[in-house]
Amino acid sequence: MSVNPMTYEAQFFGFTPQTCMLRVYIAFQDYLFEMMLVVEGVILKKLEGFPDAKISPLQIRKSTEKFLLFMKERFDQLFSKMEEVLLQLVLNVPKHVLLPEDKVHEQYPYTKEQFQALKEEIDQLQQQYKAEASAGQALLAEIEEQKCVQAELEKILQWFDGLESICRAHGTSNFKESFAFLAQNSKKLQDALKDVEKKGKKLQISDQLA
Repeated sequence: MSVNPMTYEAQFFGFTPQTCMLRVYIAFQDYLFEMMLVVEGVILKKLEGFPDAKISPLQIRKSTEKFLLFMKERFDQLFSKMEEVLLQLVLNVPKHVLLPEDKVHEQYPYTKEQFQALKEEIDQLQQQYKAEASAGQALLAEIEEQKCVQAELEKILQWFDGLESICRAHGTSNFKESFAFLAQNSKKLQDALKDVEKKGKKLQISDQLA
C-alpha cells in the first residue's frame, strides 16, 4: 500500500485513497477465498460419485490451500500494479485543481516570507488590541470612581445649598457672612453648653451636701 498521506485528495474526495484501495483489496481477497471454498465443495461433491477414488478430503483441502496461496501471490502482484495506476490516474488530484475553500489562495497568493510577515503583523495587532482593551478597562474603572466622587460632591453642594437657605432665613445672604453667623451661633452654643455643665455640677454638689 502507498505511504503517501495524500491529504489533499482526502479533503477533496472525503476519504483517503489508501482506505479506498484497502477496501477494494479486502473485497477481492474475500471473494477469492469464497471462490476457493466453492471449488473445493464442488470437487468433494464430484468425488462422492467415485467411491474408489484414492483422494481424501484432507488432500483436497491441502491442494486447495496451496492453489489459494498461488492465486493470492499472483493477485497481490496484479493489485500492486492496479493500485499504482489508480492512485496516480484516478484518485489523484492534479496540481492545478483547487478546492472551493482554497480559491482564495489563487486570488491572493503569498510567499512564505510574506505569510510570515503577515503573521507577525497580526500578532502585533493582537498585542495592541490587548493593551487597548486593558487601558479601556482601567478607564472604565476611573470613570466609575469619578462618578462616585461626583455623587459625593453633589451631596456636599446640596448641603451647602441647604445651609445657605438656613442662613438666608435668618437674614444673612452673603456666604461669608453666613459662615460668620454660624461661627457666632456655634460659639454661643458652646458657651451655653459650658454654662449648663457648670450649673449641673453645682446642683450635684448641692444634692450631695443635702
